[in-house]
Amino acid sequence: MSVVPRSLAGRWARWVAFVGQRETGECLALFRIISGLALLISIGVPAINGLVDGFWVDLAYGGMRPLKPGWLVAALGGATPATAWILVLSTLTAGVGLVLGVGGRVVALIAGQGLMALSGLNTHTRGSFDALLINSLWLLVLAEPTVTLSLPCRYKTGKWTSHQLVAAWPRYLIIAQIGVLYFFTGLHKVSIYWTPAGGFSALYYILQQPSWQFTSMHWLARVYPLTQLATVLAWLFELTWPLMWLALYYRRHPERSGRLRGFFNRFRVRSIYAVVGLSMHVGIAMVMDVGPFTLVTLAFYPSLLRPSEVRLAARGVGAWLTRRRSGSSTN
Repeated sequence: MSVVPRSLAGRWARWVAFVGQRETGECLALFRIISGLALLISIGVPAINGLVDGFWVDLAYGGMRPLKPGWLVAALGGATPATAWILVLSTLTAGVGLVLGVGGRVVALIAGQGLMALSGLNTHTRGSFDALLINSLWLLVLAEPTVTLSLPCRYKTGKWTSHQLVAAWPRYLIIAQIGVLYFFTGLHKVSIYWTPAGGFSALYYILQQPSWQFTSMHWLARVYPLTQLATVLAWLFELTWPLMWLALYYRRHPERSGRLRGFFNRFRVRSIYAVVGLSMHVGIAMVMDVGPFTLVTLAFYPSLLRPSEVRLAARGVGAWLTRRRSGSSTN
């Protein structure tokens, strides 16, 4: 008869306790809503602009180039106009369901499979954000994202919000995913232009490429040192993102001792990384045409907060709006 070592039994007990943690669902709901909006933009913009047949229909049926259908497209009859529109409409419908919180995990699964089928058809029309959004949708399949800030919540409770508890581990996976994205993106920046040898000129040259521009960016030559500083900050932010994981871990147990824990909590390392990341993505959205990339990425940020902090922030915003309305009515 084998006996489980006491140390192994203790580790298993801690793991069970960890994955058994529960919390309210505000973070997951915000992740669901923002991801749904990003999906609607990703698929809706080509549909509105009449690009469905050009993007996702094979050359043999009037499309722009020969396509390689995946299993779902093949099962639906190939890359024909009918198949393309079935996938587009079903994915858009699922996106609306995500935003409204209707359909739960099934809707997230439909959305993910639709986006995967469409983005895999034509390599000339997909972006790196498609893979990240597909991952987001799969995380929503694993989670319970509709218990609050959803139509079902409104129907069941008469309110838009609920304090019903959900599993916390999907939020931890969301945090892990954004960390993997940043860290490995930083590792892939191997061009000399991201380093001192290249003068930290990467962002300047990127912003001179017409494919990324909203308008001419020649004026950046007058503020070239700022682009160098932005290059350094962006690269270091990505490469050092694992420090955010450490900051989040220390934040969970601020009462414990330790100099490093005290440093991270005293200097609010988590907040610094979150502000830098948000500023970086807002800046990218302002100067670069990156499609729904900004929304796809920002959907992860609410999960860096605990649900109680999201509620506190919501109350603060609500109080500020109330004061603004009161001030406007007085004037």
